[in-house]
Amino acid sequence: MGPFAQSSDHLLAELERIDLMIRSRVAELRRVQSEDENFRGLYISEQEIDALLTRPIGRPQWLQDADLGQLGNGDAALRELAQKIACSRAASAEQGIDLRLDRLGRTFGLDAFDIDVLLVCLAVEIDLRYEKLYAYLQDDVTKKRPSVDLAIHLLGPTHGSRLEARRHFLASSPLVAHQLVHLIEDPQQPQSPLLARVLKPDDRIVEFLLDIDDLDPRLRDIATVVTPPRGLDDLLLADDARTAFRNAWPEPPDFSSTAPPVLLFEGPAGAGKSTIAEALCGEQRCQLLVVDASTIPFEPESTGGTPAARLAGFARLVEREAALRGAAVHWRGVDTLTGEAARDRLAALLHAIDAGRAPSSLGMADANSAAGSLSRRGAIVMKLPEPTHAERARHWSAELAGVPLDAQVDLASLASRFKLSLGKIAEAAATARRLARLRGGALGAVTTRDLQEACRLHSNRQLAALARKISQTSRWSDLVLPNDCMAQLREICNHVKYRDRVYGDWGFGRKLALGKGLAVLFAGPSGTGKTMAAGIIAAELGIDLYKIDLSTVVSKYIGETEKNLSRIFAEAETSNAILFFDEADALFGKRSEVRDSHDRYANVEIGYLLQRMEEYEGVAILATNLRKNMDEAFVRRLHFTVEFPFPDQEDRHRIWQGIWPTDTPLDDELDLELLAARYEMAGGNIKNIAVAAAFLAADDGEVVRMSHVIQATLREYQKTGKLLLEDDEFTAEDRFARRRLG
Repeated sequence: MGPFAQSSDHLLAELERIDLMIRSRVAELRRVQSEDENFRGLYISEQEIDALLTRPIGRPQWLQDADLGQLGNGDAALRELAQKIACSRAASAEQGIDLRLDRLGRTFGLDAFDIDVLLVCLAVEIDLRYEKLYAYLQDDVTKKRPSVDLAIHLLGPTHGSRLEARRHFLASSPLVAHQLVHLIEDPQQPQSPLLARVLKPDDRIVEFLLDIDDLDPRLRDIATVVTPPRGLDDLLLADDARTAFRNAWPEPPDFSSTAPPVLLFEGPAGAGKSTIAEALCGEQRCQLLVVDASTIPFEPESTGGTPAARLAGFARLVEREAALRGAAVHWRGVDTLTGEAARDRLAALLHAIDAGRAPSSLGMADANSAAGSLSRRGAIVMKLPEPTHAERARHWSAELAGVPLDAQVDLASLASRFKLSLGKIAEAAATARRLARLRGGALGAVTTRDLQEACRLHSNRQLAALARKISQTSRWSDLVLPNDCMAQLREICNHVKYRDRVYGDWGFGRKLALGKGLAVLFAGPSGTGKTMAAGIIAAELGIDLYKIDLSTVVSKYIGETEKNLSRIFAEAETSNAILFFDEADALFGKRSEVRDSHDRYANVEIGYLLQRMEEYEGVAILATNLRKNMDEAFVRRLHFTVEFPFPDQEDRHRIWQGIWPTDTPLDDELDLELLAARYEMAGGNIKNIAVAAAFLAADDGEVVRMSHVIQATLREYQKTGKLLLEDDEFTAEDRFARRRLG
């Protein structure tokens, strides 16, 4: 016999061999029946059995060589067929023809008896005629699938002692441990002995042997099969990092050899952990099974088994799927199992991975805790460093190569303002292209606005659960401050724009262990423009501004305030946003002399804030009306302190001029200079007065007149608790009237 043309031909030939074993067993039972007149209970006629035996799968060789009337003459035919199959298998191996039954045996360490058990089970899945044959052999028409006892009696004479054959059905045996075959209890015989249990091949194994490569249905909601299109050379990596990753898995997956160490990719979300795993498989020309641990379902306890046990069961299915495909496995979403409530699930997952053989990698924010749980295989922690400014700029250029860009697009500046991971940059670039198409059609050029919007969308959005996003529409022209203050605000923007150049390209980052962020203090009376200035800076930089709500931060319980602040700073690190602390003196107030435990814990909170602010590498703006209440140790750690003075008459006049929208109808005789001279108030109060005057004018159905503004001013004074004397009101009205009359 020559080589098998395909894997299914080998499978049919092996089933022919099983048919011969069935014939021998039928002949043995007939001899017993002829010797024992009490052998009864068979509901399948002998003629029907003979008819079934003449119709084996395919066109078996033994059907041409053997005499059906001589059922006892199967041993010679069996040996001859086995020899022919062995020759064809060897010829197939020489020609590189993949025989799936042989590959299954090598992958899971199956011996000849295990293979034959699989074939006995598989026969029913291919041809239902075996149901009647197995029912005949088991003397019970209800038993249409083979039992352990039938398999041992059918295969035992060929493979040795029947007692020794029991070990092939233990929980630790390859057939059962890898879920290739399931042992099902007889429903009519609860707690049935091992010999009475029914054998059923796993559906995924049946599909595999029949050349069907669909993903196991139980894994379709949690796993994805990836055929990597590129290798490590296609990624923007440093040479030493590329070499380290390449040495991690130097050989293609081989499930018959020692399992390689587990790779633990450590880095924040979007750092490219899955991309590295795909590129490694691209190097080895194998598939990658990407599994999201956060999507593994945990049914109610009533379904049986703990969540940890069910997770371990899914992990074993993943391991088997990878083995069937010759693929590696990458686990993502593992950080969702690192909490206190899910600790047992993480332990079960790591134990299952450690017991497996598939080349495996895990993506985690902190991998040190998992490394100690992989004692059998060992683990290699590979940190994915945050990309430098130059690497981010190169990645932006690569992702936007061939895309029409607006002339004002500055990718270097974009890379400096948004510290996105390489994976997030790819996603943001795709989003920016879609935004450009929505705005300008297929030929629309990508603008700076498109890129900034895409970057904000793909930054960490979880900060919104801890702080309130502030939308700001004001511009630099709306801000009325002394020239020095305006210059300081511009310098703050430049600090953000060029920090990567100074800290990275110019080397200052190597000189500074801490303090690479930007901490700014806005100090001044209420209404002088501190919040507006923070919004204008955020708009200038194209990044979001989040205001910290002190009610969600400060807690009366010891340690809770620090925990809340830790969560805020941790989320802000990857949010590419500005943190804005209003009324900052409530958090960053002076430490006091310790008189009791309350003072001590209050000082601990302030000390923690000092430490955390110094470690924070983002942008934080603090606003206070009472600078003298700020702790001096914290003030020394600030990069900028901007004083917002109470506006003088000239500044108030500029505020009055700029406060009115262009669409607001104003009386020509509205005396803004008089208002600025007569009423000393901050810009916030002037804004309130302008809005209130507009509503009064709308109610009168007229333009905004001086009387409306003066009435609104009276209301503002009442609201703030200030007194406006009656003669002051008359003086203002009289002066306005005299000026109008000339």
